[in-house]
Amino acid sequence: MDWLAFSHGAALCASLIVTIGAQNAFVLRQGIMRSHVGKIVLLCMLSDFILIAAGVGGASVLVERYPVFVHTMLYVGLAYLAWFGLSALRRAVQPGHAVMEVETPGQPAPAGATPAPAPTPAARGAMPIVLMTLAFTWLNPHVYLDTFLLIGTAGAREAADGRVAFALGAMAVSAVWFVGLGYGARMLAPLFRRAMAWRVLDGAIGSMILLLAVTQLR
Repeated sequence: MDWLAFSHGAALCASLIVTIGAQNAFVLRQGIMRSHVGKIVLLCMLSDFILIAAGVGGASVLVERYPVFVHTMLYVGLAYLAWFGLSALRRAVQPGHAVMEVETPGQPAPAGATPAPAPTPAARGAMPIVLMTLAFTWLNPHVYLDTFLLIGTAGAREAADGRVAFALGAMAVSAVWFVGLGYGARMLAPLFRRAMAWRVLDGAIGSMILLLAVTQLR
């Protein structure tokens, strides 16, 4: 194992992944809700592994060979981010936001808090969440920019016998990040037992995602 190359991959991934982008904001929100966290974390990790391996393996040259396809996927991703950002802002301004409240097991709801109604079948089902996770990963331009292009280009500069170690270092950081973000977010659940906290979070997420979409527009 080339530990120097491993540390290079880990350091680069750590510097990129901590940015609270659309994907991380989605993982954080679902982690606070404790909604299918294991599935979300696993999908994000596996997707990162695939993109990192493909990028370091040299697949980033496809970007130069198929520019029309790349730009098409870029605009599809931007449209999805814009839709999600607007949806988050709409939830933030709606008075009836109590449906998103989190109940802490074993603790009564605070005085003045509106109890959250029972989730709908769509909210309980895993498939909608799985599809949203895949969309935030594979339709997100920032994911390709970070894990596929930047990490892939940096990995390609490593010596041939150190590229695997570089990719493993980046993958290790990705795994630790998503596990920590998904399962660590539940510690914030007591702060989100009121509708107002969710409205503030959704407002921040919606504004940030729309800003990301606009800055990526060419």
